[in-house]
Formats: sequence, C-alpha cells, structure tokens
Amino acid sequence: MIEFLKAVVFGIVEGITEWLPVSSTGHMILLDEFVKLDVSPEFWEMFLVVIQLGAILAVVILFWNQIWPFGKKNNRHPVAKEGFLSWCKKDIWLMWFKIVVACLPAAVVGLLFDEYFESLFYNGVCVAIALIVFGVGFLLIENKNKHRRARIRSLSEITFNTALIIGFFQLIAAIFPGTSRSGATILGALLIGVSRTVAAEFTFFLAIPVMLGASLLKVLKFDAVITGNEIMILVTGMVTAFVVSVIVIRFLMGYIKKHDFKVFGWYRIVLGAVVLLYFGLK
Repeated sequence: MIEFLKAVVFGIVEGITEWLPVSSTGHMILLDEFVKLDVSPEFWEMFLVVIQLGAILAVVILFWNQIWPFGKKNNRHPVAKEGFLSWCKKDIWLMWFKIVVACLPAAVVGLLFDEYFESLFYNGVCVAIALIVFGVGFLLIENKNKHRRARIRSLSEITFNTALIIGFFQLIAAIFPGTSRSGATILGALLIGVSRTVAAEFTFFLAIPVMLGASLLKVLKFDAVITGNEIMILVTGMVTAFVVSVIVIRFLMGYIKKHDFKVFGWYRIVLGAVVLLYFGLK
C-alpha cells in the first residue's frame, strides 16, 4: 500500500510539472531523493517515462476537437468536396504535418544519442543549471515582449519554418534534463513572436508524438522481468498523472490569458538554487 501511495505522489508531480514550464525531470530527481519506490532500477527508468502516457491522455481528451483530423461536423476546410477526403480536415492535417516537422530534430538526436546524453547530463547539478538558465530566459523574454503584440495569434498562422524553429528548442530539452520540454518550446515560441496561448497549445500537441515515442522506446528497451505489483504501481501513477493533468492544463490555459510566464521563471530560479544547494551539500 505504501508503494501505491508513493506512485500517487509521483503521478501528482508528473501531472503538475509536465505541463507547467518548470521541468518535470527536475522535480522527479528531487522527489526521488526523498521518496524511493521499492522497485528494480530497470523498472524505475521505464516508470519515469511511461507515466507520461497518463498526462498525454489528458491532452487528447481536452483538445479532441482540435486534434482529430476526421469528420464532417465543423469541417470548414475539407480536403475534397466528395468521398473519403471530404471527411478529412485540411487545417488539422496541416497542423499535424507541422508537428511532425517540429519533432524531427529531437527524434533524430534522441534515437542516436539518448543514452549518451542521459549518462552525461542526468544529474542534480546539470538539472539545477538548466532550471536557472531557462528561468532567467522567461524573465528576459517576457520583459522584452511586455509592450509587443504577438505576431502569430492562431495555430493556423504557424508556418513550417516556425514549427522547425520550435522543434530545435525542444531539442535543447531533449539534451539537457531540467530544461523542461514545455518550457523550452514555449520559450522558443515566445521568442519568435507566438502568443502565449498558441505557444502553450502547440506545445501540448507536440507532446503527443514525443511522449508516445519516448514511452514506446523505453518499453521496447525494457528487458527485465516486471512483477504484478510493478504493473499496478505504473497504472496508479499513470491514472493519477491523467487526473492531475486535466486540472493543470485547464488552469494554465485560463491563467495565461491574463498573466505572463514570469512567475514560472522565478519559480525555476528558486528551485534551481535549492537543487544546486542540496546536491552541493550532499
């Protein structure tokens, strides 16, 4: 029962930090210092990634009408007037093609160097530095954009070039744990003139193939024996992450309509300092 309660705690942290630009990896590393799951090291590595599937499901359900590319209802831009293509939503298909383009940099580098970068940078000090650097980045960019009107104010206005640039920012997060995938992509989007709401939505949608791919890769690489308790721990974490993600995504989308990302920048700086101090004294 204690292990299941721990899985709930990890699910809560995952659900909150995956979508807020504060680094789920940084929080998971810090939490792992105080809350240890009684599982094998191989399962723990897989658990940290696959628990994200619960968070992905929240995005799929909340934004279903914006991401499902089939159907005649509300299909203002059908690919063709008749036949099967009349069921295809051109604007949503275009969005998915842009998401694929944005995923390419991280996908290529991740497949080739994932384990190398993990062994090199997956430690408390590197995570703390990434937290602080991108926290400062949020403060600087929000100050810069304070009196500027966003150039891109809808998903349809994101071009393939814009998507690729956002994808390179996502690559930074793939290399340096603690950067935060959502933090890096939102920061990159804001830097090139995307509005906060559109930046957040595109980041959410971008997470679907990225997290699915990462989870599938971890599952395929998992070659240890998994116990019944470990399966239940994983399911508990995923369900908890799903419920918390629904709440957090709704909160964030409402929050950024009236506020900027500075509060998350300051939070990252403080958390980074705490992590740096903790691992420095350890």
